[in-house]
Amino acid sequence: MARRPPRTFSRSLRVNEVVRQTLADELEHMGDPRLEMVTITGVEVSPDLRHAVVFYGALDKPDVDAALSSAAPRLRAALGREVRMKYVPALHFREDPAIEAGQRIEKILRDLHEQEPS
Repeated sequence: MARRPPRTFSRSLRVNEVVRQTLADELEHMGDPRLEMVTITGVEVSPDLRHAVVFYGALDKPDVDAALSSAAPRLRAALGREVRMKYVPALHFREDPAIEAGQRIEKILRDLHEQEPS
């Protein structure tokens, strides 16, 4: 019996990416102005597929959490239509901490650059 070649990505990574892409595509088609500058940066689906933490980045939008919470049913429905999964996971939204860290580093570098003698 021939062995199958090893996969380069684990099943959970593939599921995370398919869910991220599906949610990002659906978010682009939503008419809510509060979600215009929101980017889905990552997804972590639980091993039992019942929950998914959705990480997002947003540019100075104070009510993004409320907008994403109200959009959750539509986003879950899109997942149910587009992705064959045993369960459609409940969506939990969290701001991506890497975005804030990157902005903080960028500000530090900008401040250092401004302090350099000419």
